[in-house]
Amino acid sequence: MAKTVYIETEECVGCESCVEMCPDVFGFDDDNEKAFVKMEQGGDEACIQEAIETCPSECIHWA
Repeated sequence: MAKTVYIETEECVGCESCVEMCPDVFGFDDDNEKAFVKMEQGGDEACIQEAIETCPSECIHWA
């Protein structure tokens, strides 16, 4: 079973690093200046893990 990724959007600082690293998995809401998850499951887990580790606000998590 694939892991599920989520973002605590209230904690997101809008740096877009996750979007740059994994554009298939993460998107950016320009109106709210927050990242969001486009693909909760099935994305490149290594890429997602790297996004989790580099997120400055530590708001990306595995469910």
